[in-house]
Amino acid sequence: MSNADLTKTTAEQARAERTRCGRCYRPNVDILEKPDELLVLADVPGATPETIDVKFEDGTLTIHAQVEPRQDAQTQYLLAEYGVGDFVRSFEVSEAIDSAKISAEYADGVLTLHLPKAEAVKPRVIKVQS
Repeated sequence: MSNADLTKTTAEQARAERTRCGRCYRPNVDILEKPDELLVLADVPGATPETIDVKFEDGTLTIHAQVEPRQDAQTQYLLAEYGVGDFVRSFEVSEAIDSAKISAEYADGVLTLHLPKAEAVKPRVIKVQS
């Protein structure tokens, strides 16, 4: 499996998907390769499973997480170092991934995407017959 199996889309493509006003951030991700799958770990603090959309369409995997401001009407920030806004990130996925079996889970501010490898690209042991 090569690095070409999961690639970032250009900034112009990612911007084209933005439909809400306000700030939009690109979540930091780690991409790990296991024998049977790729794992994408995306930091989306402040999101909930209900506000996260993961879509796969035309070979592109898109993460969109909506995060609402934590400030109520009676609270005023004295210092705000953490910006609040939506998270959007897209990746092009090769045919080496079985797109029908992609799954996602969210815990502790981290979205984990499981991208199973297609059977044709999984390593296998071939038994030698005598």
